[in-house]
This record gives sequence, C-alpha cells and structure tokens, in this order.
Amino acid sequence: MSRLPLGALVAASGISSAGVMMTLIAIPWYVLQSTGSGTKTGLVTAAEVLGLTVAALLGGPIVDRVGTRRASVGADLLTTVTVLLVPLAVSTTGLSLPGLIVLSFVMGVSRGPADTAKQVLLAGVVELGGIRPSRGASAVEAAMRTGRMVGGPAAGALIALIGPVTVLFVDAGALLVSAALVSSLIPAAAGPPRASSDGYLDQLREGLGYVKRDRVLRAMVGMLMLTNSLDFGLLGVLYPAYGDQVLHSTALIGAMITAVAVGGLMGSALYGWIGHRFSRRSALLAAVAIEGAPRFALLALEPTPVVLLAGLVVAGIGAGALNPIVLPVVYERVPEAVRGRVFSLLVGGVLAAMPLGSMAAGLLLDGAGLVGALATFGGLYLIATTFPAIFPVWRGLDDPAPIGGDRLVSQGARTD
Repeated sequence: MSRLPLGALVAASGISSAGVMMTLIAIPWYVLQSTGSGTKTGLVTAAEVLGLTVAALLGGPIVDRVGTRRASVGADLLTTVTVLLVPLAVSTTGLSLPGLIVLSFVMGVSRGPADTAKQVLLAGVVELGGIRPSRGASAVEAAMRTGRMVGGPAAGALIALIGPVTVLFVDAGALLVSAALVSSLIPAAAGPPRASSDGYLDQLREGLGYVKRDRVLRAMVGMLMLTNSLDFGLLGVLYPAYGDQVLHSTALIGAMITAVAVGGLMGSALYGWIGHRFSRRSALLAAVAIEGAPRFALLALEPTPVVLLAGLVVAGIGAGALNPIVLPVVYERVPEAVRGRVFSLLVGGVLAAMPLGSMAAGLLLDGAGLVGALATFGGLYLIATTFPAIFPVWRGLDDPAPIGGDRLVSQGARTD
C-alpha cells in the first residue's frame, strides 16, 4: 500500500500523456489540412508552448502556496474545460485561426502547473514507497512513453475515422481520469508543506536564486532549451509535414510516434534497472548520442517505413533514459520547501525556446523544404549534444548534492 501513491502517479502520467499526444497530433493536422501552411501550423503549436512557458516561469510560487496535489488536480480540470472549447467553437460559431491560437495558449497556461506539480509529487511518492528516485522517475517516464505509444496511433486512426477536432474529447476524458487518480490516491503528505505567506515576487526571486547559484542546473537548462525546441519543431510541424508529403498517411505518423515511444519505454526501463551502475554524465552522453541527430538524418533519407520505424525505436531508447537521468539530479540539489518554484523555473527555461523551434520549423519547411528543414535541425541538435563532453561543468552531474538539498539525500540510500 505504501507504493500505491507512486502507482497512481504513474497511471495518471501515462493516461494524461496519451491524451496530450492526441491533441498534439490532432490540432496541427487540423490546421495543416485547413490552411495548407506550415507557418500557420507552427504559430498554433508555438502558442501552446508559449502558454506552458508563461505558466512555468510565473506559476511556481502558486504551486508551492496552493499545494502540489491541489495544483495538479485543479490545473487538469481547467485544461479539460479549455480543450473542450475547441470542438464546441468549431461546431457552433466556427473557430478562426486567431481564436485557435488563443485557445492553444490558454491550454498551455493551464497544463503548466499540472506538469510542475506532478514532478514535485514524484519525490514524495518514491519516499513513501521506499524506492530509489531514479527508479521512480523511470517508472513515470515509462508510463508517459506508453501513453504516447498508445496515443499516437490512436490519434492517427481516430483522425481518419471522426476527424481531428472530435479527437479532443478523448484528451478531455484522459485529463479527468488523471485528476481523479491524483485526488483520490495520492495523499497530501506526498507533497512538500505549503509555502509561507511571503510575497509572490519574493518567492519567485527565491526560486530564481537557487537556479542562478547552481552551475549544473544552469548547464542542463541551456542544453535542454535547444534540444527541446528542436524536438518540438519536429513533433509539431515536421512530423505532420512528413506524413503529408512523404508517407501520405496519418496512421503512419502515429506509427512513428509509437516507435519512438516503444524505444523510450525500453530506455526508461533499462535505465531504471541498471542505470545506477554508471556515472550520470556517461549515461547522458550515451543517451543524447543515440536519440539526437540520427533521427533527423534518418528522416531526411526517406527510408522505407520498416527501416524508418526500426530506426526510431533505437532513437527512442536514448530519449527514454533522459528524464530518469536528469530528474534525480534536481531532486538532490533543490530543497524540498522551494521545489515547486525551482522546478517551475527550470521547466520554464527549457520551454522558453520551444516556440522558436516550432516557428523555425514552419519557416524552414516553407522556405527550404522538408529535407532542408530536417538537415538544419539535425546539425543544430548534433552541436547541442556535444556540450556534456566538452564543458567541465557537466562533471557535476555525479557530484554529491549540496548540503541542505533534499530529504531523499539526507536520509541516505533507499531500498527497492
């Protein structure tokens, strides 16, 4: 029973991830079919990430003050309402491109606190269950990968059957289930105590101070800003374009996302099993070398579907290990009392460049074509993933956590 909260968090993360994946495919597909413009598709996908960024940069103190469980449940419910507004507007008054951009932005704002809260809750539920943090993070990552693995092909099939807008009802249902699991099965004690009544700006500055003082955290944010922006441009713009121009199939887009998710599930499970035997820096270098630039080269070569899907499975293995490597580092280095606002700022920093990736993908798609866009993104990804090998600050991934960091560290190693 002590591991039930972790099970609930794993299930909630997987279910909500499946719903989000359906929306990430359905909305860009709707825009691309309606307008035929890569730039407009990029604008819509960038709007949601901009909303996520705003919520992440400014919402951390709110998560700490409201409480992580309340923040997770409340944000999921708010996102449900926003998602449902899209098909409601399309079926009644009609939905213009500016209107969809606004709704996508609000969707991102409401998703942000839920994501931050679930990340903070993870540290508490693994402690309640007596589980090593890397294994807990691997379990959540595996669930999210499984959600994407299910959500990708389901979205492709449902778009073909009922249209992209109707698919959003499935995302709304997934969000409701996620909120119910967190509310009913995760105790409030899993989250850190609610923050004091200090002023909002003071709390925001306090969280920012921790990020500024920690060179390892800053280095991770710097690399992930670039790689996540490229990933988002690939997923939100280049994948739909690849399906339209090369594969001529929504179902195969879903299969591509499923292939990456299958590999990610394998990678997160593998790291959870044996990852603690290796240095984090070595594991990170191996992961980014597998999942990074080779994906873009593979797509640019336009191989047969079988070769393409096999290559994406391999790339997914590296991607699946990334969060289990990075998240325990943050848990160790950030005190529990300020974790919500620090996590929020870290996520916000990573997200800040993602709208640029989406916009760049759209502009390159219209200006240089699909192969040119893939080649440019692949080259940038290759540069970014050399950072851990070149800069000495990355050795800090394996350094002991700062004194006063985390209750997980102060209580010593956990059993499995």
